[in-house]
Amino acid sequence: MAPTRDFVISGLFCAEYNKSMLENVYDDIHRLFHGDHQNNQQTMPFQSDDCVTLMIKKECEYMCADDYLEKLKNGEFDLGEREQILDWICQVHSHFKFGPLCLYLSVNYLDRFLSVFELPEERAWTIQLLAIACVSIAAKLEEVEVPLSEDLQIEGTQFEFEASTIQRMELVVMKTLNWRMHAVTPFSFIDYFLKKIAGDQIASKSIMFKATNLIIGTLKGIDFLEFKPSEIGAAVAIYVVVKNKTGGIKDAISNLIQQVEKDKVKKCVDLIKESSLLSDFGASTLMVPPSPTGVWDVASSTDMSDDDSVPSSLDG
Repeated sequence: MAPTRDFVISGLFCAEYNKSMLENVYDDIHRLFHGDHQNNQQTMPFQSDDCVTLMIKKECEYMCADDYLEKLKNGEFDLGEREQILDWICQVHSHFKFGPLCLYLSVNYLDRFLSVFELPEERAWTIQLLAIACVSIAAKLEEVEVPLSEDLQIEGTQFEFEASTIQRMELVVMKTLNWRMHAVTPFSFIDYFLKKIAGDQIASKSIMFKATNLIIGTLKGIDFLEFKPSEIGAAVAIYVVVKNKTGGIKDAISNLIQQVEKDKVKKCVDLIKESSLLSDFGASTLMVPPSPTGVWDVASSTDMSDDDSVPSSLDG
């Protein structure tokens, strides 16, 4: 007889964590969600050169294991399975109107966890439980109104779990990721790089919206896992500001050469251009898409008209 789901869940948790350990993590959880990390970040000016340099030094701590992309390409992990669970995450994002950073962090946690943790053979429900935990953690960090973890199991969720099970899975995720949940993402750099490219001029809401949607658009495919968050942020900033301008990309990269690796950023810009996910980068509206497909469609439909491509003041 195959083991029951409860038995496998128990094994999943107990393999790494015992009761006494779980009882001792609440101080860590309190510091994570209610600590003084924001005050610590304010010791240097927001988006200053020093701040960005520090984030670049730390960003590798929030990336997947080095062999994760290769495993995905080699079929060691089912790409269709990953795509399906990302669609579910987007559906939850749309349902609760979570912000883009919450969505990005949810996927970041999911990929980082999968890159270092071997799941039980019964993968479908374990990945569903993992996804719920990742969304729950991200929402607690980034959203003002946070639903109960069990309420994230919206209509259409294949498996349902008790709140205590989800909370225990959250602990497994946070411990596995070494409590590094305030991840450095492309969003950490986008303001800085947009200003850098435009000669210290502040980007308009239109440009920021386009950049945000493009960053979200890089999540679904796996090819962007090759790049560091700073490289994606730089490439997105370059793409939305200097797209279609002769010589613009080369000049923009030169402006960022002290912060990022030139060849990697150029490769990322080229991938954005070539990616089928982003090939229909066209007009979009500021709204929450009604479905996971809508999330990806909006993320891949944020292009600029020719007269909007290189505004002198970054007005979109």
